[in-house]
Amino acid sequence: MGYYEHLCTLLRPLGVYRLDGRSISGAELSAAGMGLDEAACSLERAVREGVLMTAEDEGLSRRERLFSRIGVRVTPELRRLAIASLMRVGGDGFTLGAINQTISGCGVRAVAEETDRKGVVRVIFPQVVGEPEDFTRIRDVILEIMPCHLLVEFYFRYLTWGECEAAAWTWQGIENAQHTWESFEKAVPTA
Repeated sequence: MGYYEHLCTLLRPLGVYRLDGRSISGAELSAAGMGLDEAACSLERAVREGVLMTAEDEGLSRRERLFSRIGVRVTPELRRLAIASLMRVGGDGFTLGAINQTISGCGVRAVAEETDRKGVVRVIFPQVVGEPEDFTRIRDVILEIMPCHLLVEFYFRYLTWGECEAAAWTWQGIENAQHTWESFEKAVPTA
């Protein structure tokens, strides 16, 4: 039921107004009802976009502008998750667990680890061999999340000489497999 019908329902018992669409009273109520319907739609949209978990368009875009880099997100659900992750980072939210949750929430498949050196954090990509695709964007997102006083070292997984010896690789075997240097350094044995 629109606001015109609602206004008519409220005023009908008074018996003072002619509520058909041809009378002056009815036309005024119709105009008022249309205005209230438009206001209700605008208010509904403002409420939807004002709450992160229900925002679909403008509410997400405005929040994304708060962060210099948020990553490429295509669905509203993923955009909400990334924004929520970045909003969790506070002045006291720089524990390793909080940083890893934020990195994960931004859609980056990386893990931050402590090192033996003070002020140095290592970032690894456990499910990726070599440098991840779009590493420049990923690096920028991670560096924005990390506290500025930490040095961040990125580690990439490649085949080690120890793994070559354990797998009994020979140069002839490498040539027979038609490896290039790039394909060989990514020939990491699967667990």
